[in-house]
Amino acid sequence: MKNLKKLLNLSIVLGSGVVLVLGLPNLVASLYSVPRTFDLQESPSAPVAIVFGAGLSRDGSPSPVLRDRVATAAQLYFEGKVSKLLMSGDNRFINYNEPGAMRDYALQLGVPEADIVLDYAGRRTYDTCYRARYIFGVRRALLVTQAFHLPRALITCNMLGIEAWGVRADRRTYHPISYRYWRLREIPATLMAFVDVWIRHPLPVLGEPEPIFPDQRGATQ
Repeated sequence: MKNLKKLLNLSIVLGSGVVLVLGLPNLVASLYSVPRTFDLQESPSAPVAIVFGAGLSRDGSPSPVLRDRVATAAQLYFEGKVSKLLMSGDNRFINYNEPGAMRDYALQLGVPEADIVLDYAGRRTYDTCYRARYIFGVRRALLVTQAFHLPRALITCNMLGIEAWGVRADRRTYHPISYRYWRLREIPATLMAFVDVWIRHPLPVLGEPEPIFPDQRGATQ
């Protein structure tokens, strides 16, 4: 009986530790994001909107989630809140080109091609934020993604040196099972974001700098 009690107490302690380790980063990110998150109409202005990839449909077109991100970014552009759109996504595999699909959809919406910048190595949120800062010279930006993803995106980009605000791209009601899965996935993903920024410092795919604003006036204003 004593051994059973000890085992039970140990299980409780270990379980509490796991909950704390997984939950604390999410709590911190959520609290951090509250004053930095806006609906489109109330969002501040910035030189660039960073649009995060979110998967493609079987025909290579943006998924519904990604379409909502691109459409929100396009609206920010048309309302004069940003002057450039940085489309960041995955392009590691043949016939899978997130940035290209994002650009094509933005063009359909009427965004001029000259104001669309593509990042083909935005494989993760961390990679997108890192490359935006160190490859594309972004210092101030609006982050365009859904509410479930904004806390992680905001704290990652800000910790990597981009003064960023979030704009919710929730333009429809998503399938409840999918939405629950996305929310649950953010728990370990946010923990890994803290580990990457503060401990691991992994280098994403890099390359020569390609500043969006070559004279840097737009990136620092």
